[in-house]
Amino acid sequence: MDRFFHIQKAPRNWIRVGAQSKLLLELYPEIELTCVEIEASQLEKAQVNLASYSDRKIDFVQQDAQQLKLEKTFDSIFICWVLEHLSEPLDVLGRAFAHLDPGGIIYLTEVFNSSFHIFPKLGGLTDYYSAFNAYQLQNGGNPDIGLQLGNLLDQSGFIEIKLNHGGFHLDQSQPESLAAMCDYWKSLMKSAAEGMRSCGLISEREVIQMEKDLDQLKTEKNAVFFYQFVQAKATRPL
Repeated sequence: MDRFFHIQKAPRNWIRVGAQSKLLLELYPEIELTCVEIEASQLEKAQVNLASYSDRKIDFVQQDAQQLKLEKTFDSIFICWVLEHLSEPLDVLGRAFAHLDPGGIIYLTEVFNSSFHIFPKLGGLTDYYSAFNAYQLQNGGNPDIGLQLGNLLDQSGFIEIKLNHGGFHLDQSQPESLAAMCDYWKSLMKSAAEGMRSCGLISEREVIQMEKDLDQLKTEKNAVFFYQFVQAKATRPL
């Protein structure tokens, strides 16, 4: 039975905490899963959202992944949307390396926010997105950390590093998918609105305009939504 642990950092008010863990549980019926999260409130939400899997072997651990100390090692580690929030991502990868069995595999998914492109250009959304990324940088994160995954894994001692790009290229040839992505993006953008307002990066008017622009994009006949993220897979040497 695979021993797998998952580190995920979700925006503070994101409603689907534990969503990635849910996918892992569905894909691998025999998995033993340890979920790590730094915030108690997020961990509690994950437990609620994964309540239907109470018969499975799931441990919920409140720890800082940069100082991770678990009592066992694992066959695999999955880190999703975490490194983008950190000023020292090598700390997390170093702790992950220490908790992997020799020959164990690490999987990562991270952002490449500079890849975001919409057509037509909409000023409210464009300005908000710029502030969104500035806020992440201001808090010590990196909105393009996905581009660095190969180097970071190499510097952490991993081998057999493989990189892959995923993402979305949507337009009115797929109207339902385009509309769903615009709604998702609106929620994602709003997840940081409170903090951005408190720092003076945006006003409530700019939040409203961002939402209006995404609603407009749903019906614009020449609309294009493009975004890429980066995924990586690597192995701890034997």
